[in-house]
Amino acid sequence: MKTILVDAVDAFVIQNEGGFKIFKEMQDLLETFLNRKIILTGANDEQFKKFGLDDMPYEVFTLKHNPEKTDPKYYETMLQHFGLSEDDVVYFEHNPEAVKSAQSVGIKSYYYDPEKKDLEALKKFLVENL
Repeated sequence: MKTILVDAVDAFVIQNEGGFKIFKEMQDLLETFLNRKIILTGANDEQFKKFGLDDMPYEVFTLKHNPEKTDPKYYETMLQHFGLSEDDVVYFEHNPEAVKSAQSVGIKSYYYDPEKKDLEALKKFLVENL
């Protein structure tokens, strides 16, 4: 069963008046899948707390901006860390450059538009690729 790689900030974690919170509708969608979920971020220790990543319902992976998610090395390191191959995962991400970076190492990736918040399109991607 494939693992769902979940973009953290501007996808699963969104900004509100008081700071940051989990995008509940996205969490509800992800909960319809029995697959393992791993949240990917570049957050450093300070950002980790600021974005509430220390209180997530899924595992969280960060390399603290060394390198950024726009660097294929990020995904190579993440896969190695979890003992996964590119065929074991699917990924959605709000940064088009990070999507290209993940695709460059063979990860099936989807660009999630943080403005549209199109959860139907995200669900379609997940159903078709899991």
